[in-house]
Amino acid sequence: MEWMILPLKRYAQFNGRSTRREFWMWVVFLIIVSIVLSIVDGVLGLGGSNSLTHTSLAGPDASGFSYGAATRGGWLTGLFSLAVLVPNIAVSVRRLHDINRSGWWILMPVAPYALGFILMASVHTFIVAGLMMFLGFVGAIVLLVWYCLRGTPGPNRFGPDPLADMSDLSETFR
Repeated sequence: MEWMILPLKRYAQFNGRSTRREFWMWVVFLIIVSIVLSIVDGVLGLGGSNSLTHTSLAGPDASGFSYGAATRGGWLTGLFSLAVLVPNIAVSVRRLHDINRSGWWILMPVAPYALGFILMASVHTFIVAGLMMFLGFVGAIVLLVWYCLRGTPGPNRFGPDPLADMSDLSETFR
């Protein structure tokens, strides 16, 4: 549990390095809390919804896929997402630092997506917009792969190896 909330303790710390464990436990924490808050939003009627539905192939609004649970967040989920935006960006930047990459790489998928979204307004540039969206998707996949890589052994230009001395974990979670 301590690994899950460590990015909250390092709320806006963009310098240094974060291990894969810190990053992925943070992701698990975000998923769990978002699901719980979405359900609470739906139960309390705060704009969210949750439903267990059977999708029929014959229905007018059918997607034709399967049975499933649809959960969409409301006010609580939105406030939580806003509250964890800064630590989410910070832990992502520190994770990139751990593999000796600049934190600015987190913008890699954003620029093509934004340009593609802008270009979608014009029918004549729809193909270019689609290409930009595809490049943004590829950038997101590259980031995902980088987040999975083992960190640089030993110190790098962003700081000492966070795995170098794990003997005193109480100092890590101070």
